[in-house]
Amino acid sequence: MQEKVQNKDISFDEFKSEVLKDYKIAVTSRECSLLGRREVLTGKAKFGIFGDGKEVPQLAWAKSFKNGDFRSGYYRDQTFMMAIGELSIEQFFAGLYANTNIDEEPMSGGRQMGGHFMTHSLNQDGSWKNLTEQKNSSADISPTAGQMPRLLGLAQASKIYRHESNIDSTNFSKNGNEIAWGTIGNASTSEGLFWETFNAAGVLQVPIVINVWDDDYGISVHARHQTTKENISKILMGFQCDDNDDGYEIIVVKGWDYPALIEAYQKAEAIAREKHVPVLIHVVELTQPQGHSTSGSHERYKDKDRLEWEKEHDCNLKMRQWMLDNGIATDEELSELEKSIKKEVRNGKKAAWTAFGKQAKAYNKELIKLLKDLAESSENKSFITNLVNELSDNSEPLKSIVYATGRKALRYVRNESTEAKSSLINWLNDFQQKVQPDYSSHLWSPYEASAKNIAEVLPEYNDDSKMVDARVIMRDNFEAIFKSRPETLVFGEDSGEIGDVNQGLEGLQEKFGELRVSDTGIREATILGQGIGMALRGLRPIAEIQYLDYLLYALQIMSDDLATTLYRSKGKQKAPLIVRTRGHRLEGIWHSGSPMGGILNLLRGVNVLVPRNMTKAAGFYNSMLESDEPALIVECLNGYRLKEKLPSNLGEFKTPIGQVETIREGSDISVVSYGSTLRIIEKAANELEEVGISVEVIDVQSLLPFDINHDLVKSVAKTNRLLVVDEDVPGGASAYILQKIIDEQNAYQYLDSKPQTLTAKAHRPAYGTDGDYFSKPSAEDIFEKIYSIMHEFKPSKFPKLM
Repeated sequence: MQEKVQNKDISFDEFKSEVLKDYKIAVTSRECSLLGRREVLTGKAKFGIFGDGKEVPQLAWAKSFKNGDFRSGYYRDQTFMMAIGELSIEQFFAGLYANTNIDEEPMSGGRQMGGHFMTHSLNQDGSWKNLTEQKNSSADISPTAGQMPRLLGLAQASKIYRHESNIDSTNFSKNGNEIAWGTIGNASTSEGLFWETFNAAGVLQVPIVINVWDDDYGISVHARHQTTKENISKILMGFQCDDNDDGYEIIVVKGWDYPALIEAYQKAEAIAREKHVPVLIHVVELTQPQGHSTSGSHERYKDKDRLEWEKEHDCNLKMRQWMLDNGIATDEELSELEKSIKKEVRNGKKAAWTAFGKQAKAYNKELIKLLKDLAESSENKSFITNLVNELSDNSEPLKSIVYATGRKALRYVRNESTEAKSSLINWLNDFQQKVQPDYSSHLWSPYEASAKNIAEVLPEYNDDSKMVDARVIMRDNFEAIFKSRPETLVFGEDSGEIGDVNQGLEGLQEKFGELRVSDTGIREATILGQGIGMALRGLRPIAEIQYLDYLLYALQIMSDDLATTLYRSKGKQKAPLIVRTRGHRLEGIWHSGSPMGGILNLLRGVNVLVPRNMTKAAGFYNSMLESDEPALIVECLNGYRLKEKLPSNLGEFKTPIGQVETIREGSDISVVSYGSTLRIIEKAANELEEVGISVEVIDVQSLLPFDINHDLVKSVAKTNRLLVVDEDVPGGASAYILQKIIDEQNAYQYLDSKPQTLTAKAHRPAYGTDGDYFSKPSAEDIFEKIYSIMHEFKPSKFPKLM
């Protein structure tokens, strides 16, 4: 360690000051963990999961973490966040209490449990801050190893910025020198997401450093049940780079050895930052003094020998002893410092609790006055007075309790009409409008670049516009995008050299290079992760998942990470990733499923766009690249070889988000669908016209968001009948569409017939043309369904078919 001091040309006093500063952070973090557990057990906080036992390695890590770097971690990294100056004592407890004020609880505005951290990437208007001038943490998620795929993209962004000179990297990178640092517990390395990410980072050779905090357990389960040989670094040694092969640098270091840790992180930083070689740091011999969380005690599963070993090897105590042994401080000095820290943490906790309850107490006071006035004018005074007494006796009210009590009071005056009742109603309405956004805002972007604000631009055609295979429209539109937007890139299985399986990217790798149009391995979850991470750093990635069915491999990452990024950061981070896939109408179980119902429920926060042809699809890409929201675009798999007219304004025309399109006018029934099925519906509509039934066909185009102008109810008001046709299973997307039209848009009041759905069978499509016909809605199915609805309405005009 003395050698390190000399190399940095700092005096012993300066070195001592730095070490003492580190030790203060470690003790502060530990005291927060200890006091935080008590706050949960006394009921002030809901749940606690803390970083005790991991303090010292995180101090060493923080010394190598530079401005512009990104963290993608898990819920044990509180000491690190304190060390880089992004988490105070008050903020730690504000997170524990779920304070909804984003200024007082900047980690999520109370939307995530404590232990989940982030920094703010966006200004108030949604524009990017200069991320190179701050230390960055992507917003955490709880699912084990779920932070790993995103980590890959955060690191790949540095590689893109280093090698693509045409991108304006002002706010995002300085020559690609930034490292993406990941953290994960040793047990969570058992997850497939860890292995997929680890392998992909080795292939891509990106500046990534993965910290494995190893305390031998995963909750109560020992490493012998988690990892072959009980040692993650040992079994990953095959990834070690050498003179002949790329790979990883693998470093193993004891988690209580302060000087060795600093040296290990300095080495890892130099390798990753300068050479873009990925690094694994396996931090061993760590402890978890309070067990996994406040849900239980580690005394239940650790024997006496293990518990005694943990006491002896506690990293804070080891660091303290090292300081004493090296004359850095005396026992008296450290004891006095520890005593003052305890007081500081108690005061910080108290201040955070006061701040948390301030708003609820103010509302409580307002409601008490309103209810007293209400009681004086009501024949149910005694009941309302009881509510007043309950509020008065509650010294630590919650906003939910206050609001619920006010709503209950209305029941006692439901037959009364007084000024006091009107005042209470107005107060409750105002309360709901003010408070509900604390819990529900930012599912969608509130900023100017919201997808719903992107105006439609129609395709333009010249007199000599050609009819071409529709894939050509996709290809040429992508080319126009890549020419005008150097920050865009596309990647996926078969996306690069052959230009995707349907030739929608034909020849583009040759024109724009392997970094911007690239192939990936067969690893859907980390394809998504690449996109999320790069989008968090200002790039505009398009992540290609070859078929809609394959999205299931990546759905957890899309749901838990991508769909919640804006929401869980309360508008302080965004990841405008576009996910490209294709589906519908190919024969067989594995390539023609339509799991749209699951997608719709799991991806709230992602625009789900379902164009019926390639011109519409290309317009969606153009629209979403103007937006700051993520999207899933599902191209029609059987539409690439169909003929469409080639627009002259490629890269410029835009399909509107959340708007339906009537593609056939009719007067007898409204038929609503999306994607490839619309071509079959149009065929059936032509046949129905021959028997005197006029069908209005509407393409919803966008499932999330859905018909923001409520045009579908206008159609139902005209036709008085409704059929939803869908390739998804019964109760899937068709049920979602029906709920939107009947319940949300109140179309029920215009119906003369029962609204119905026509869907695929409850199983995946069987293989072959016959299998497809008997598995999904056919033109005959649609004809007969609509005819039967009209038969019920006018049996004499439309006699029964069968």
